[in-house]
Amino acid sequence: MIAIFGTGMVGGNLLYELMTGAYERILATPLDRSSILVGRALKEFAPLVVQALLITVVAIPFGLTFYPVQVLVGLLILGVFGVGLGALSYALGLAAKGREWLFWGVQQSVIFPLLLLAGMMLPLDAGPGWMQAAAKVNPLTYVVDAERALFTGTLWDSDVAWGFVAAFATCAVGLWVGIRTVDRTI
Repeated sequence: MIAIFGTGMVGGNLLYELMTGAYERILATPLDRSSILVGRALKEFAPLVVQALLITVVAIPFGLTFYPVQVLVGLLILGVFGVGLGALSYALGLAAKGREWLFWGVQQSVIFPLLLLAGMMLPLDAGPGWMQAAAKVNPLTYVVDAERALFTGTLWDSDVAWGFVAAFATCAVGLWVGIRTVDRTI
């Protein structure tokens, strides 16, 4: 949930920078515009991973069994997924320039179905067929399944492999969309 809410909302910060003119001053630097977006998206990795690690460590006294290698792999998957989601959020922020309501409307309309269709909060096994089918195309489903497998001590599992694929695919698509958006909008 911290990946979805934390990195999914960073485009709102960009909207504020666009309103105040701070982003235009950043664009005056001699950097390539796409590198500014990539740098912003990569910056989402560290806070997300640190927050997730902190939550994990705090959960140990409450009965969480700590598997160091599996936790590190889980944090890597989560961080890579967050980079892609952050890039998508920045792209949405750039596309919604001057229309904050559009950013928040689209962002909220996407985040909650992603959460519900990932089986993160409710099991999807007993859900209707259409919900199970929609979950199969949700990359967050595979990330959640990978995290569950890793945090129960499993390292070599197809769920972990699919979680890697989903995280890296989300990252690649997010960076591609973000770079294209930055090149077209400003």
